[in-house]
Amino acid sequence: MPSGSAIRGSRVGAGPMGEAERGDAAPRILISYFCAQGHETSPSFAHDAEFPIEWDCPKCGMPAGLDKENPPQEIKTEPYKTHLAYVEERRNEEDGLEVLVEAMARLRGN
Repeated sequence: MPSGSAIRGSRVGAGPMGEAERGDAAPRILISYFCAQGHETSPSFAHDAEFPIEWDCPKCGMPAGLDKENPPQEIKTEPYKTHLAYVEERRNEEDGLEVLVEAMARLRGN
């Protein structure tokens, strides 16, 4: 004969699960997003809510779009550049030499 409490395995306040207790669920719509890697994800949104044009793919992290044939491409991020790298982009070697000569002349008082 089994012994123990009739509510064994339950927690206080636990009741029957179902729509009657919680009310009706809001109408939902599934929107499919496709990434450049070929993954498809379908999050659900409230029927009357605005859904985003792009969604992050949960499998690879790339942006996913609504068009399966033309998914958005991966966003290119530029690597960190030093101050010197930015200066080298703006000036060529001859310009840099000219600026150096002018600065040296000012320091010498010419």
